[in-house]
Amino acid sequence: MEDGAIIDLYWSRDQRAVEETAGKYGSFLFSLAWNILKSRSDAEECVNDTYLRTWNAIPPARPTALQAWLGRITRNLSLDRWKQSRTKKRGGNEMELLLGELDECVPSPHGMEEQLEDREIAALVSAFLRTLPAENRIVFLRRYWYGQDLADIAAERRCSVGKVKSSLFRTRRALRAYLEQEGVLL
Repeated sequence: MEDGAIIDLYWSRDQRAVEETAGKYGSFLFSLAWNILKSRSDAEECVNDTYLRTWNAIPPARPTALQAWLGRITRNLSLDRWKQSRTKKRGGNEMELLLGELDECVPSPHGMEEQLEDREIAALVSAFLRTLPAENRIVFLRRYWYGQDLADIAAERRCSVGKVKSSLFRTRRALRAYLEQEGVLL
């Protein structure tokens, strides 16, 4: 079913909307949550929470890119759950390592009063990503948006883990230089 038809089901409050969403995007959303949480039950719960949030948000929202919209909800829910579990156990894991890789090229989190600045930085990062060759952009997004393991990215891209690491290192370095050039204090 096309995304427009699924959104129309949400607008008409037809419960088939959730079934159609799950059928079309369920595995994508699960893999996104799994890459962050590494827990089947937590990932499933985040996906189910995504369906609930979508049901509550449409209407009035009418997303133009349903998959990206759903992915953002799932990713945010998964990161919130990961932070919550991290607070409980205070141990290091892959997600902490992954987020730590970006520390030196992305400013640290701000308070609520600086959300506008955060949006501007997000727009700059998006603009930077659009300047990258497709291969570098895909590797960067696979690692830092989808949370994929280095080995999985390498297998998917049919290259070595070392090549993936080098690509990510160069991209982070270029991102840092780009943000500094744009006046972002790191």
